[in-house]
Amino acid sequence: MLLLQQTSKLIDECEKCVSRFWQMREEDRTPDFFEEVKPHADIIHQLLKEWQQEANEWIQKNRPKYIHTQQITSAAESMEQFVVQSFYKETSKKRFLDAIHSTSYTLEILERVVKETQSDVIEKKDH
Repeated sequence: MLLLQQTSKLIDECEKCVSRFWQMREEDRTPDFFEEVKPHADIIHQLLKEWQQEANEWIQKNRPKYIHTQQITSAAESMEQFVVQSFYKETSKKRFLDAIHSTSYTLEILERVVKETQSDVIEKKDH
C-alpha cells in the first residue's frame, strides 16, 4: 500500500533529520542552499504533498478514532520546516527536536492504525 510506504519513508526522514542536525553542528559548517538544502527539501516536500493527500483520503474512507486530517496537516507543515532546519547548526535544539518528536508520533500512529485496519480486512476475508 502506497500510504504505508510513504509513511515509512517519512519516519526514516525524521531520523535522518536528527542525524543531520547533529552532524552539521559537529562539522560547524553552513551548507550551500542550492546545492544541498533545496534539492533535498524539494524531494521531501513532494513526498509530503502526496502523503498528505493519500492520508487524508484514507482517513475519510476509514474514519479512524485516533487520527484526524488536522494532525496530518500539522505533521506535514512541521516536517516541511524541520527538514530545512536540520541543515543549519543555528537551529534551536529544543524546538527542532520537539517538532520531530511530535511529527514522528503522528506518523507512527498513522502507520499502526493503517496496518491494523489492513489486518482487520484480511481477517474478515478469511472468515
